[in-house]
Amino acid sequence: MPTHTVINPATEQPVRQVEQTTVEQVDEAIQRAVRAQQHWREVAPADRARLLRRFAELVDACVEELAALETANSGHPVGAARWEAGQVRDVLMYYSAAPERMTGRQIPVPGGLDVTFKEPVGVVGLIVPWNFPMPILSWGMAPAIAAGCTVVAKPAELTPLTAMRIGELALDAGLPEGVFQVLPGKGSVVGQRLVEHPAVRKIVFTGSTEVGTQIMAGCARTVKRLTLELGGKSANIVFADADLDKAAATAPYAVFDNAGQDCCARSRILVEASVLDEFMARLEPAVQRVQVGDPSDAGTEMGPLISAAHRAHVASYVPDGAPVAVRGTVPAGAGFWYPPTVLAPVPADSPAYTEEIFGPVVTVTPFADEADAIAKANDTPYGLSGSIWTSNVGRAIRVARGVETGNLSVNSHSSVRYWTPFGGFKQSGLGRELGPDATDAFTDVKNVFIATD
Repeated sequence: MPTHTVINPATEQPVRQVEQTTVEQVDEAIQRAVRAQQHWREVAPADRARLLRRFAELVDACVEELAALETANSGHPVGAARWEAGQVRDVLMYYSAAPERMTGRQIPVPGGLDVTFKEPVGVVGLIVPWNFPMPILSWGMAPAIAAGCTVVAKPAELTPLTAMRIGELALDAGLPEGVFQVLPGKGSVVGQRLVEHPAVRKIVFTGSTEVGTQIMAGCARTVKRLTLELGGKSANIVFADADLDKAAATAPYAVFDNAGQDCCARSRILVEASVLDEFMARLEPAVQRVQVGDPSDAGTEMGPLISAAHRAHVASYVPDGAPVAVRGTVPAGAGFWYPPTVLAPVPADSPAYTEEIFGPVVTVTPFADEADAIAKANDTPYGLSGSIWTSNVGRAIRVARGVETGNLSVNSHSSVRYWTPFGGFKQSGLGRELGPDATDAFTDVKNVFIATD
């Protein structure tokens, strides 16, 4: 049986050996999911809700355990890891209300009664990335199970530990075997088989746009339903009338959170030219204040990158002679550390300005006016998130409507709330996750006409 050694990115020490799932085992898991789904879809909505609530309660009881696993596996600061485990609990609890609220419609028609039903699509393949292993797992798993689907989840090869533990908690909560399964392994084996297998009716994938396009092509062969959450190159737009102190103080956390390994990272700061110098003067001390260090320390705000290979990739965007305006500090010794880095000025064709770096590197670029800010924000194939800083409500609304992105916040950097829809425009993805309508992504509408003549 092939195995993978999970490495702690803060120490470079092995954490655990994890057996890798084979193609034959994937097929067996899919068949279990098919059988389980025939029963699960018939479970009374109130009973499905009760099991999801019990699942949430067990996750809540294991928040510290899950956080410690994530800190060791992913290098996430322990405070962030606790929040991530708590979000799994909260997402499960939120969607525990869904089974009893999945109503259809009665549509007026001549000659009879017309009604619609929301039928579960069936088996869902959930492919989870390494940057936020717990929350993103829950975003797909919870609404799918609530809708009456069964889920086969593939965690990222680098970060399988929390998903595996959550899979155990699902069984402990009483979910029938086969309703939620976790299969650690390679994307080229497990992920590819989930995409290819005709019994898998939907794929939910979060990851790079490059891999997302391959999955999209693979799903086309069997007309699989598909939700994609892909790359981002989001803008943090700061107007001259903004609260510059707050805008500058919060800007580092909008991109350096999770060491910049976040598709929602505001990795391009666009600043109105008339206040550029003032903003930069405030930004430098804010960057220097970011606490980079031991993820198990409660005061740590930023941990290491996930791997040595990824650190080399991030470093390639800051070659010798790059216009480094601000650079933070990192611990010496072992660990895949990279310092918070601000580049300015940068040309519009610089890879650091145009490409998703997925690390703690941000560029700062001036803009002339509102129209120029919108044009610069939209000058990217991506459209996932972004921020707008201004004291003018009208401008905030105009710019929010003008920027081609799926998630925007005004005078803050919030992107993901489980109560509200999340997803991208353009090459940042297809479909929406989270919010009150997420279960719709896991159902097909059936129309039934009953003649009364």
